Amino acid sequence: MHVKQYGEGSKTILAIHGWGGDHREFAPLASRLPQGMRLLSVDLPGCGQSPLPARWDLSLITEELAAVIDEETHGDSTLMGFCSGAFLAMLLARERKNRIRRLVLIDPFTYLPWYFKLFTLGEFGRRAYYVSFASPVGRRIVNRVLQNRQPTDGNFTEAFVHVNHQATLNYLHLFGQFKGHESLRDLNLPVDLAYGVQTFAAVRRSVAYIQQAWPHARIHKLRGVGHLTMVRGARQLAQILCTEVE
Repeated sequence: MHVKQYGEGSKTILAIHGWGGDHREFAPLASRLPQGMRLLSVDLPGCGQSPLPARWDLSLITEELAAVIDEETHGDSTLMGFCSGAFLAMLLARERKNRIRRLVLIDPFTYLPWYFKLFTLGEFGRRAYYVSFASPVGRRIVNRVLQNRQPTDGNFTEAFVHVNHQATLNYLHLFGQFKGHESLRDLNLPVDLAYGVQTFAAVRRSVAYIQQAWPHARIHKLRGVGHLTMVRGARQLAQILCTEVE
């Protein structure tokens, strides 16, 4: 698994990108972190510079992420998941709870919304995905629809120009298998939830669900921010992360 390190220091953040993204998603945030903190940003299997997984299985991909924790951190790391990366961050927190001291979920999804589930419906879903994300015309239409819902954000579909589309579609199938954050109720970790005030309704519902499971979670509303939190919310996110440095 490809891992990009930003910065140097004893405080480590392991960052898991969202659907259709790669390690570069976190570059705006990394540039705002203080000295003494390093950010390790992964390319999930089949994304960016990482090879495809041996098989498309949530447990296998979680094991690959756990290996990064074991090899690159020292037991006091912050684990951060953005968007659909929250699915994997929660699973990884359960697998390596003794190696993680804090869980940060940024604009998280805890379930697959209906408009993503459509793309998992057999051949119809596969064709719908390719029409929507694998063609320039489809991406422009999707982007216009999303921008009408979230005028604060930029180009939602820009990342899909160079992705492995079959891998991206496979991730939707995997995320649809997530059994729910309720199974992690006994996970005793400090949790921070940060979300854009103008994000998707599904994200706001996901934040509410996580609050029910983890009442101790600290909630941070990112002002003037939609779902693409790194576009306008990097400075606010850096302040949240730096509370552990002070």
